[in-house]
Amino acid sequence: MFSLGRSNRETTTSTYLCLHKPVIMTSENISTEEKLQERIKELSCLYQVSSAIREFNGSYEATLNSVTQILKNAWRFPELASVEIKCETYHLSSNLIPLESYSQISVIEISEKEMGFIKVHYPASDLSKAHFLVEEQRLLDKVADEIALFFERQNIKMQEELLKQTAQRNDRLSILGEITAGIAHELNTPLGNILGFAEFIEEKTKELQTKRDAKKILNSAIYSREVVKKLMFFSCDMPQDFKKIEIKPVITQALSLLKPNFKKAHIRFKLHIEDPALKAQVDPIQLTQVFFNLVINAIYYSPENSQIVIDIHNNENFYSIEIADEGKGIAPELKNRIFEPFYTTKPLGEGSGLGLSVVHGIIKSHRGEISIADNHPKGTIFKIKLPLNL
Repeated sequence: MFSLGRSNRETTTSTYLCLHKPVIMTSENISTEEKLQERIKELSCLYQVSSAIREFNGSYEATLNSVTQILKNAWRFPELASVEIKCETYHLSSNLIPLESYSQISVIEISEKEMGFIKVHYPASDLSKAHFLVEEQRLLDKVADEIALFFERQNIKMQEELLKQTAQRNDRLSILGEITAGIAHELNTPLGNILGFAEFIEEKTKELQTKRDAKKILNSAIYSREVVKKLMFFSCDMPQDFKKIEIKPVITQALSLLKPNFKKAHIRFKLHIEDPALKAQVDPIQLTQVFFNLVINAIYYSPENSQIVIDIHNNENFYSIEIADEGKGIAPELKNRIFEPFYTTKPLGEGSGLGLSVVHGIIKSHRGEISIADNHPKGTIFKIKLPLNL
């Protein structure tokens, strides 16, 4: 959550008054009728600004544009005034700002940080500093507060929505994890029997066709066992054995085992480790599983004669593993879905949709983070950040 601070606002206003006090108009310099008119404009301006903010339709730019026009009409000389608002990434004005101008300014503060400002300009060729009122400065400060509160409320709403979506996703994953764990346990026993009897038949039979059939059963059962293993990883039902080990041997051994895959796909790989002696507390088997899944995925989507780059670097508390390929990349609309269980972009029969879900689960269990970035000019980078000590 954000909180508003007043220290910079008070400094800005008091400095303005101090620097320009000899020439700024005050309510004592204008008639009673003008005082009343300015008061009415002030109240009307605040009401209209509040209404514009309440009617927010999702467009920050449209809301801020409305505020600039409302403020412009609230100053003594609206036909000559130009209102400029800068807040966060937005920077706009009611009309063209004169090259030479006098202005009033109020800082927009969010979380005690200066996030922008509001300025009202008068062209130097027509008016002077003396044409600004102290009351107008106070009004400007109030509007700046309104805008700050508006951004604060929207930020809170976005955070609440993200938390709600995260909670819903976690609930779904929790339920799915429980169901998956049960299925995996139920399948383990019959798969073990299938494997055992298929191996027995293959060894004992002398008929060639029976041996071939038994081999097919074995291969299918082994594939099914791997799927069950992934289900158990996904459901966090696999025991973990955290050890303080060197990372390089785990990676190099995995790459050595994957060399046939690289050769078959006609793809090169390049490994760079910033600290060859890097040690971290991990489950070596699960780290190997993560690396295997990501590299095999990168090989699958990489074109021939391309290169996969593995980069490992670290600081005092964390280490990062980046795996960059030169494939077609991941469409923006799919990036939020690729870690979902059973979601895959591979053709039917070529992927279970569990590989990246398993990776995500293992990384989370290691208190780490995984993210995706575009590899320029083409391809994808999977970025993993893990703590050195758990």
